[in-house]
Amino acid sequence: MAENKDKALQYKKKNIFETSDEKTKSAIEDFAIRYKGFLQQCLTERECSEFARKLAEENGFSKYQFGDGLQAGDKRYFINRDKGIVLFKMGKKSIEENGLRIVVAHIDSPRIDIKQVPMYESDGICFLKTHYYGGIKKYQWTSMPLSLHGVVILGNGEKVTLRVGDDDSEPSFYITDLLPHLPRKSDEVVSGEQLNVIIGGKGTEQGDTENKIKQNILKILNEKYNMTEEDFLSAELSAVPSVKPKDIGFDKAFIGGYGHDDRCCAFPALQAILDVDNENSCMVILVDKEEIGSEGNTGMKSKIFEDIIEEVCISQKANTRLVRMRSMCISSDVTAGYDPNFADVFERRNSALMSCGACMCKFTGSRGKSGSNDASAEMIGRLRAIFADNNVVWQTAELGKVDQGGGGTVAKFISQLNIDTVDMGVPVLSMHSPYELISKADLYSMYTADLAFLK
Repeated sequence: MAENKDKALQYKKKNIFETSDEKTKSAIEDFAIRYKGFLQQCLTERECSEFARKLAEENGFSKYQFGDGLQAGDKRYFINRDKGIVLFKMGKKSIEENGLRIVVAHIDSPRIDIKQVPMYESDGICFLKTHYYGGIKKYQWTSMPLSLHGVVILGNGEKVTLRVGDDDSEPSFYITDLLPHLPRKSDEVVSGEQLNVIIGGKGTEQGDTENKIKQNILKILNEKYNMTEEDFLSAELSAVPSVKPKDIGFDKAFIGGYGHDDRCCAFPALQAILDVDNENSCMVILVDKEEIGSEGNTGMKSKIFEDIIEEVCISQKANTRLVRMRSMCISSDVTAGYDPNFADVFERRNSALMSCGACMCKFTGSRGKSGSNDASAEMIGRLRAIFADNNVVWQTAELGKVDQGGGGTVAKFISQLNIDTVDMGVPVLSMHSPYELISKADLYSMYTADLAFLK
């Protein structure tokens, strides 16, 4: 008896692959297949938002407009400027007494954005000037195939969607790196202004223009998209890796792909609200601009999300302040997976081990928890009970050793609305690189955690 009691007293993380039955392993694999399909289709926040809208409508959700009445059983969605989406299901329980159950994830990822006056020709090559988006290691974005995604608003007001480079029949694009045989001028491997995307090299024989390659590219763009060079002024175009998500390892335990941060949290949240049989009213918010501080009217700092919660409260004749105070939110964002190759920057006891489940981060921030939400013990206790009742395998961690770095999420902006909030997400290796790595087990764990929480 003493030996069993000692085991119960100690805490140890569980590897999901080692402790799951065959039914669970099959569910993990099925969920991973669906996720890879999502990741391949959705490489920008606009594409994620549109994917979510279509999937929501297929599952009985209808568009919400401000002022609409709401009742128990309603399933609605709201699109924010084509860059984010809010989905909510109305439950039978009073939102004033029980609050809302909210999961927030972001659908933007680090990338290379095209400048507004981008085209130039030099010495036989035509380029696009760029401005990188989010925190990246610039050298990682060189010497690999890229695709161009985004929208262009033409001079006549027409919106043109552009997506080139994903299909094998389409051209890709490229950022060069310097060969190792030549010395660099500075310690910086690649500067931001050197992230120029190659888009062509064939000149036109017609005309006397000096920029014959540029002229030829403009002709191609005009024929295919009715674009002129001036239309770049009202365009949002991004260069993203032209690489497909794939299973990694002989045992296919991992998924490699672009944009795991934070789409490996967004997809489980989306699936959870579609699948949940809820008594409490619940909401999933997929939001833009997290990678650059959640700014603007599509980031989490926007009042639009507070407005939607208020609209839901008005429809139920509920006190908005009481609803927010009694609500709970999971800020679902990725965390750093423990990497044995770089063990010196991690404190292993408090790191997210791969395949040990979705990871809760009580606090984020940097150094003295600066910029952190720092969730309360009471909220974590409530979540522990929910996860225990629903057999959710999960773990806790922080982002590296104290004073070794840090980062932030949208949690602090949600908690400022007086909503109990905690960070929880999928551990990621090589975060913010063009090709990140996650465990299929952790991905599925995030879905089960969201599902248990929302219901």
